[in-house]
Amino acid sequence: MDAAKNPFAPGAGTQPPELTGRTVNLERARIALERIKAGRPERSSLLIGLRGVGKTVLLNRIYEMAVRSGYHAVFIESPEDASLTELLVPPLRQILFRLDTREGVKDKLYQAMGALRSFASVFEVKIPAIGLEVKVAPGLADSGNLDHDVTDLLVTIGEAAKEAGVGVALLIDELQYVTQKELAALISGLHRVGQIGLPLIVFGAGLPQLAGLTGKAKTYAERLFEFQTIGPLNAQDAYRAIEEPITKESASIDTDALKELMDATEGYPYFLQEWGLHAWNRAPRSPITVEDVRSATQDAASALDGGFFRVRFDRLTKGEKEYLRAMAELGRGPHRSGDIAAKLRRSVETMAPVRANVIAKGMVYAPAHGDTAFTVPKFDEYMKRVMPEFSPHTPNRKSGK
Repeated sequence: MDAAKNPFAPGAGTQPPELTGRTVNLERARIALERIKAGRPERSSLLIGLRGVGKTVLLNRIYEMAVRSGYHAVFIESPEDASLTELLVPPLRQILFRLDTREGVKDKLYQAMGALRSFASVFEVKIPAIGLEVKVAPGLADSGNLDHDVTDLLVTIGEAAKEAGVGVALLIDELQYVTQKELAALISGLHRVGQIGLPLIVFGAGLPQLAGLTGKAKTYAERLFEFQTIGPLNAQDAYRAIEEPITKESASIDTDALKELMDATEGYPYFLQEWGLHAWNRAPRSPITVEDVRSATQDAASALDGGFFRVRFDRLTKGEKEYLRAMAELGRGPHRSGDIAAKLRRSVETMAPVRANVIAKGMVYAPAHGDTAFTVPKFDEYMKRVMPEFSPHTPNRKSGK
């Protein structure tokens, strides 16, 4: 079949040709945006799930919804090596400049600009000029206390937005990389914004550990956010995600091929796109058959190994790779920390720092106390491919190394 007409496009956050199985999540976002816009109280939302379930795709779709609803919306990705202060200043400056173009917005806007300038100065964040007439705002966002200053910043921006008659939406991806202290400050700010009814809302996304991190940061976080678990698609939605884009290209796929594709991908949206891409390219003609899907499996696995899996594997140290390989040896998981340590012929105490590191890197999470599971679907299979031989290092009895 013509590769130029292939409808599938796997990628990080790339919008699929057919977004299925997320109607409820999008409807919740619509309601929240409408309520905030109307001055009614509403919680911010956190989308939580494994890699490859489409959290970023959903965030991007919500961003589009917010913009269409008249919000000043910004999309922020939280990398591992950036602080919350560095992440917030540029997009909030962008929002204030958008507000500056509206008629009748003055006092609260200049106050927010001054607060942003103070905040950037105190936390040593480089910021382009806001305006010669804008001075720092003494007493606002300049204490050096992150909780207080983030709250001041969000409140003054919310007040400026209210003065302008618009809403502000912050969409933050990979939120699990924000430190506990920074997460606590963000939660404090949102709490105050909600208390005084300002038109500012956050939609965040992160790995499964994010729910626990918010609870540790602030005990009232569970009342401040709506936590939405994003998982793989059920069979019906997975079939639609594959079949409808193919149909739109005046082609078809056999029922057995759809079932084979579902079995291979387990309904994970990213994998559906990857297998769909290669099944289309493998098929000599329509309809796509089960044999085409089976022959595409090697292509899809190679593509995942070279990109989706490899970029995460390459960030690991030798010891971390051995830890994940031991997990893979035990099976899909989750696994008890003691079982992983035993597989490595080490004590739980010795392996605790390694476990903490791979959690921090977003490779595993703790679904329950003492348990460890992969955050990346099928990563156990990849570890066996990339490290076929499992040979744990035996510590020297004298040195303990």
